[in-house]
Amino acid sequence: MHQFIVNASIQLIPVVTDKHPYLWVDEAISIIQQSGITYEVGPFATVIEGKYTEVMQVIQNINEYLYSLGCEEWIQNIQIQIRSKGDITGLEKTQKFQQ
Repeated sequence: MHQFIVNASIQLIPVVTDKHPYLWVDEAISIIQQSGITYEVGPFATVIEGKYTEVMQVIQNINEYLYSLGCEEWIQNIQIQIRSKGDITGLEKTQKFQQ
């Protein structure tokens, strides 16, 4: 894959009974924070931005981390926007709405 900037939205839905689902989401967000990738936490999903390989690595790291902690089950909804001939940034898509 190319080395342009892509965006991804990651929504984690833990299917668990061992602790509150938000605590598992917090664990996933900690992996994103440690990655050094650009991110924005939202109430329903976290948007990350970086090179395609970086974004995919973060997604894999989240899954491996949850697995290693013993998370019983989770659903992960992922949306990725890719532009073939250049970067696609969140700012480009949202700047006109910022005050």
